[in-house]
Amino acid sequence: MILALLMALPIGAMADEGMWLLQLLDKMNIKDMKAAGCKLTAKQIYDVNNSSLKDAIMIFGGGCTAEVVSAQGLVLTNHHCGYGSIQKLSSTEHDYLRDGYWAMNQSQELPAPGLTVTFVDRFIDVTDEILAAQEKVKNLGENEKKKFLKNFQDSLGKVYIGDNKYLNARLSEMYAGNAYYLVLTKTYKDVRFVGAPPSSIGKFGGETDNWEWPRHTGDFSVFRIYADKDNNPAEYSPDNVPYTPKKFLSISLKGYKSGDFAMIIGFPGRTSRYLTSEQIVLRRDADNTPTAISRTAKEEVWREAMRADQKINIQYASKFASSSNYRKNSIGMNESFAKLNTVEKKRQMEQEFNEWAAQDPQRQAEYGDCVAKLNESAKKSVKPSIALTYIIETLNNVEIIRAASQAFRAKDAEAFKKATANFYKDYNSELDRKTSKVLLKTFKEKVTEPRYIPVVYKDIDSLFGGDIDKYVDNIFDNSVFTNQEKAAAALASENFDLKKDPAARYLSTFSSSYMDVLDDYLGAQKDEGDAQKTFMRGLMLMNGNNPIYPDANSTMRLTYGKVDGYSPRDAVDYKYYTTLEGVMQKENPNDPEFIVPAKLKELYLAKDYGRYAMKNGEMPTCFLTNNDITGGNSGSDVLNAKGELIGLAFDGNWESLCSDILFEPNLQRCINVDIRYVLFIIDKFGGAGYLLDEMDIKE
Repeated sequence: MILALLMALPIGAMADEGMWLLQLLDKMNIKDMKAAGCKLTAKQIYDVNNSSLKDAIMIFGGGCTAEVVSAQGLVLTNHHCGYGSIQKLSSTEHDYLRDGYWAMNQSQELPAPGLTVTFVDRFIDVTDEILAAQEKVKNLGENEKKKFLKNFQDSLGKVYIGDNKYLNARLSEMYAGNAYYLVLTKTYKDVRFVGAPPSSIGKFGGETDNWEWPRHTGDFSVFRIYADKDNNPAEYSPDNVPYTPKKFLSISLKGYKSGDFAMIIGFPGRTSRYLTSEQIVLRRDADNTPTAISRTAKEEVWREAMRADQKINIQYASKFASSSNYRKNSIGMNESFAKLNTVEKKRQMEQEFNEWAAQDPQRQAEYGDCVAKLNESAKKSVKPSIALTYIIETLNNVEIIRAASQAFRAKDAEAFKKATANFYKDYNSELDRKTSKVLLKTFKEKVTEPRYIPVVYKDIDSLFGGDIDKYVDNIFDNSVFTNQEKAAAALASENFDLKKDPAARYLSTFSSSYMDVLDDYLGAQKDEGDAQKTFMRGLMLMNGNNPIYPDANSTMRLTYGKVDGYSPRDAVDYKYYTTLEGVMQKENPNDPEFIVPAKLKELYLAKDYGRYAMKNGEMPTCFLTNNDITGGNSGSDVLNAKGELIGLAFDGNWESLCSDILFEPNLQRCINVDIRYVLFIIDKFGGAGYLLDEMDIKE
């Protein structure tokens, strides 16, 4: 069924564009890949009966990619992907973020609680089954329809999983609901931290260099997967043994040159390449702009506190990195929309689509109004969507309500303590107090529609004379949730009334308003799903007989292209790689983002690069390819024509931050850390060269 739907590339698509489905490479891409220089067959990349490259690639944690690089389950991913786990393992006595860490044998590898990795077993096309089931329930009410489809999906999963208790099944929608795959996966729960460089290498350049080129960041970390004695997934146990993979990647020290074939296999999170013009306006004005404003205000407070206190810096390091990454992405995306004239390009595409539909009465009847419906829905969604984003980014980011919400769920004080252990480990109530004042003021300033003003502001006006600072101080002076022990003691007391706690009351008052805004937003969007599905189907038909890729949705994809620099503006040409010399040129001992470790400087001055140097004697750090990636690809393997690892993808470039919406072939680049720099840091800097003995390294 699905092959009949794969009819066309989006208008103006280029060969290097696309996040392709591995299971369809043989029919759709492999000839083009070979013409571009690939030396592999489609089955060497994806095969359900024999080991293939897909068996070496995994989802790392909740939103990154990683790859196995040894027969003993050794894993490479980005430093920023391992950041949360490294942060949880850190303390003021053992600050692994600041100082780095290297296990010198397997007994020193540190369990990373909560960290999992997930491998894909296979994809199964279930389009016919799902569409038939949807047809059966099309006349039912929404709740009945959802219940039936959920039960049907569960039963479908059981058919393919059978008695295998280690497999999971997830239904994945493709092409706006025109096709469906059942994805069978296997998740390993015992993952241990092996090593990472200090943040002065792993996050070199910090916020300043994020999304920028030239880049000199050693963005990698090392973990190991453990399994039970039969190589099956198991909870952490000292009896577990290193995982034996079906496939692990070989590593190439041969390097690359401009124009060389490069491909990436990973798990891109979310793209929206088939939006209409007004949907892009909605994204720009109702998502990106409020997000950037809110997070800028929050991060200014956090940054000051983090630089003044090491403990707070450790507690908030991962939260800050996540926040600032998305904030800067939102700003860059809006700038790219303007510079690349994205909205107008989409309007031109819509005109072509409508003209195509009008050429045939049957097409006009089916496709003639879907663009107008989508644009009208987007226009209606702007006001509630702006309010919704500000609620999520400001009122919902008062951290203390995380604990209050757990109190409503917990059966007793002990259950509460267990549920909030990680929260309180990384929580500072006084910083939350300061941040909350800024966030509540931001919402009050930016959201003026009376219907969308939460009840909490009536409390502020009636009880505190409109003084937000006094209202927030009342919460933090009187709530039991500023401290876990105090909260647990209160919950254990028969006299404690949870609903009267000021943090709990705050949670209740803004939550009810959130639902009002959400109702308005969902009402404006109610017809969007069917119209989007119709529009997508029409695009396929309009463009002929070429293959098409679906939007990213966290399923395994492959992108192929080449090593390539770019020219972002007049008289500026960016080379396709950087070297360690650039690290030294950026050094600034007074800026924590650009501090260079003394040992790294010693290695640089001595030119002690070992076998990891380029032929000209330079030490490579990062390089560019024109591969099509997005969030979720972080940590992905960058492979040469033979399928050998040459780097790890970790970022996109500033000039193409609208790439989730529109691919711009002349500007979009993928920023990667060179595998030679990774191995150099492990060996020469970290002194953990024994790890390289596990790897299959091609000189």
